[in-house]
Amino acid sequence: MSWLWYVYIIECVDGFYYVGRTWRPDERWTQHLSGLGGKFTAKHKPKRLAYLEEYDDFEEAALREKQLKGWTRVKKERLIKGEWGKWE
Repeated sequence: MSWLWYVYIIECVDGFYYVGRTWRPDERWTQHLSGLGGKFTAKHKPKRLAYLEEYDDFEEAALREKQLKGWTRVKKERLIKGEWGKWE
């Protein structure tokens, strides 16, 4: 059985963005909200799950996560607003 993988962007209350990857987005979101999702979101407090992409392949999801983490704030905001294509 293969898992679906998800790459996501969380908008934090102080305006920062967090990019992550998981195979259980609902559970991971709950972890971030409770402060157990990682040091970054424990410090910056999640506001909303701003963006989510689905992948059939772990490696593809990992590459996309790395790509998004390297993007500027402006590019992330354009992606969230739907103004930037998935593979641009």
